[in-house]
Amino acid sequence: MDATLVLDRSPSLVPLAGDMASPKVVHADVAVIGGGLAGSLAAAMLGRRGIDAVLIDPRREYPPDFRCEKLDGDQVAVLRKTGIADAVLRAATPDRESWVARYGRLVDKRSGDQHGIYYEALVNTVRAQIPENVRVLQAKATSVSTGPLRQNVVTSVDEAVSARLVVLANGLNIGVRDSLNLKREIVSACHSITIGFDMKPAGGGQFAFPALTYYAERPGDKTALITFFPIGNAMRANFFVYRTMDDSWLRKFRAAPQDTLFALMPGLRKHVGDFVVEGQIKIRPIDLYVTRGHFQPGIVLVGDAFSTGCPAAGTGARKVLNDVERLCNVHIPQWLSTPGMSLDKISSFYSDPVKVASDRFSYDKAFALKAFSTDPSLAWEIRRRAKFVAQYLWGRFRSQFLVR
Repeated sequence: MDATLVLDRSPSLVPLAGDMASPKVVHADVAVIGGGLAGSLAAAMLGRRGIDAVLIDPRREYPPDFRCEKLDGDQVAVLRKTGIADAVLRAATPDRESWVARYGRLVDKRSGDQHGIYYEALVNTVRAQIPENVRVLQAKATSVSTGPLRQNVVTSVDEAVSARLVVLANGLNIGVRDSLNLKREIVSACHSITIGFDMKPAGGGQFAFPALTYYAERPGDKTALITFFPIGNAMRANFFVYRTMDDSWLRKFRAAPQDTLFALMPGLRKHVGDFVVEGQIKIRPIDLYVTRGHFQPGIVLVGDAFSTGCPAAGTGARKVLNDVERLCNVHIPQWLSTPGMSLDKISSFYSDPVKVASDRFSYDKAFALKAFSTDPSLAWEIRRRAKFVAQYLWGRFRSQFLVR
């Protein structure tokens, strides 16, 4: 199979000396493996800094994928540090106002700070910001060998990449992980399940709410929350539950989403009304894991390649954005300013206080939300009721004194 370079950058491929039939080699300061959100963002940021980088990914465009579908205010704040926020926000849909409901009661209407965007649109928007000085190799990385000076990447098209640093941003890719002797440690198997679908009012027209978040009514429901938000002209639903993939409830939901949802959350019906699902219902289980063996010279793991967050807790995208922002704004420019790519350099990223705090927040919130939503003990029931009362009182105060 012939090598394919996207964006007509083939002059960057140089044959190995002495044998024109030998695999070609791409030389760069940084090789980014994986073209999802983390990898594409890293490539765009490095290119904008004038750093010699190559992005390795087999897909010319990122395909439909059920992952992050909206960005909240905190995530947008981090995104602004990357220099890509304006392009992403132009492609996204602001919610403008968000309603919050618990136990059948509408407790708050607050100014919206969230932006809805399908994951593939998010990634492809970021990819469009990758400048021309970044070479894009349309191939799959099959193995990586590392050292304190240069790193070598073998690809599916028999082309090698030689770089000072490898940024591993390929999420769940097993082949590269095994070549580096990285081990995935499952912290919580099937920690949560995310369900996504587009919907419209059964009788036509528009929903009464611009965006809505509704929380589980009972701890035995094995549910965190459901959130409705606009993406373009569609109303998107993200539903977060704590079940197993063989649970018959999931089959019932696929077969009769409205009836199954309202049976679980009867207080939701008066806020949403009858609806019909448009298109496919997507279901994605989430394992919480961390990667071990990552302390190696010459290579750094970001995003899901290092560890996962729980979408129900809303921390996954924030963790990815923090990883890439700190790596590309702070660490890589410092690392490239001196020779070599020692373990001491790589370790400074994993001990970065902003990254450590982000990872800890993601981990803690994943388990706290699950306990808050499902633990039937008196202590957690008091917390649930207290939060309901606090939100209700704050919503009343906001509507009477802050909103005019």
